[in-house]
Amino acid sequence: MADLREIELTLIDGSTTSLADYEGRAVLVVNVASKCGLTPQYAALEQLARDYEDRGLSVLGVPCNQFGGQEPGSSEEIQTFCSTTYGVTFPLLAKTDVNGPGRHPLYDALTQIEDADGHSGDIRWNFEKFLIAPDGTVQRFKPTTQPDSPKIVSAIEAAL
Repeated sequence: MADLREIELTLIDGSTTSLADYEGRAVLVVNVASKCGLTPQYAALEQLARDYEDRGLSVLGVPCNQFGGQEPGSSEEIQTFCSTTYGVTFPLLAKTDVNGPGRHPLYDALTQIEDADGHSGDIRWNFEKFLIAPDGTVQRFKPTTQPDSPKIVSAIEAAL
């Protein structure tokens, strides 16, 4: 797998970052969408970001329009929706492809990871989650696994 820390990421405001900027932190990477049945997960993601920020967790949202066209907005529209509807303060990337020929290199690496049921490969839907521990190990969680579920919270606690 490629070194995740070296992959360039474009934030929703057009600036760039990489996971190297999160050195020593656990990062929860989630492909997100504003018009999905799972969109209310934004509230729990924001709560995790706030509750665990001081302990070393960063949440990183990755808007994606590849699942039913459920993220059709511009960067400004996405950012406004997230902040006004769910109070999102965690960083969002620019709209990103997570599957197919235009898949972002971050997802080239992450989709190699199996979830608890043995699924690896393509992202199945909005709100699939990857917890990258400070040591570089990665755990994958299904889209329907709530961010504040005991499974994810215990993984975060273990990573910190």
